[in-house]
Amino acid sequence: MPLQEQEIVREIRGGDPYEYYPLGEYIVSAPGVCQGEPTFKYTRIGVRHAVELISGGRTVQEVATAYELPVAAVQEALDLALRALHQQVA
Repeated sequence: MPLQEQEIVREIRGGDPYEYYPLGEYIVSAPGVCQGEPTFKYTRIGVRHAVELISGGRTVQEVATAYELPVAAVQEALDLALRALHQQVA
């Protein structure tokens, strides 16, 4: 679903407003964070960076451990990247 069709979520996090479009359980696109590129929720860790580490030979577990993320979050990043690839090919 395109971001324009999703509802923005508004929260207060650490006393500051945090707005994002959920792309999954762990991944969001927050307009005020990393130019809206997909990141892991409540972080500035880019999904692209995590996927690049895995494509370079790191395991999902290694990336999750290095950034203190749940393994499920890193797996969700791979799933999101795969869906994006399928959409571009279709």
